[in-house]
Amino acid sequence: MGKRILITGASGRIGSCLLKGLQETGRYDIVAGDIEADAERGGVKLDVTDASRLLELTKGIDTVLHIAWAKDEEDFLGKVLPINVTGAYHLYEAARKNGVKRIVFASSNHATGYYKVGEEVEPTDPYRPDSFYGLSKCYIELLGRLYADKHGISSINMRIGNFPGDDRPHSERAKHIWISERDMVQLSKCCIEADERIKFLCLYGTSANSDNYYNIDELEDLIGYKPQDDASRVLEEEQAGRERLKKDETAYQGGVK
Repeated sequence: MGKRILITGASGRIGSCLLKGLQETGRYDIVAGDIEADAERGGVKLDVTDASRLLELTKGIDTVLHIAWAKDEEDFLGKVLPINVTGAYHLYEAARKNGVKRIVFASSNHATGYYKVGEEVEPTDPYRPDSFYGLSKCYIELLGRLYADKHGISSINMRIGNFPGDDRPHSERAKHIWISERDMVQLSKCCIEADERIKFLCLYGTSANSDNYYNIDELEDLIGYKPQDDASRVLEEEQAGRERLKKDETAYQGGVK
């Protein structure tokens, strides 16, 4: 067995996909945590606002996939901030104390969602969040920057595009930022296995979409990521797939109006 991995939010849409996909590789010893224990899949109880629990679960961990997140429509002050912002702080502190080498964070394209469609956006360009959701992602990316610089924890931020959970895009905007299940697993694995000399990295997590908002070609050389799927090809293979797409494109990459 290879590296010991902790997945936070392991019962969610992305977390459960990564748990299953990484388990199938047979390469990792995985601790799967979420707000409720999942005995069927070996998941343990983890509340990311509980600093002592994070300290316990990060012992002996090489890499954390930090997927746990509270949605924007929930109580912002009472739930979203404690889970998303304070929880991330507790995680990085636990990682520092226990010598965790890397944290891979499920960030979002909404961290730069106020760039206009057609603008070429690089991961190193200034933040332009389109919502409190996007703003929270920016904060945690910067938290990773601090802990990389000050404490040497390798921090990789995957700005995930559209991951609907049923392996097909459902809207016009999604065609530009969609990522399939197998590409999501591959990208996460590439981040886990990326050169240890990479101390801080932001990247856009999409499949090889023909109409991609982002140029992800350099990721093959950088971390070995070679996406296999294309939203347009998936839709072409489905009869009348285009007719069922939601018309949700706006002038901005984040879909805001």
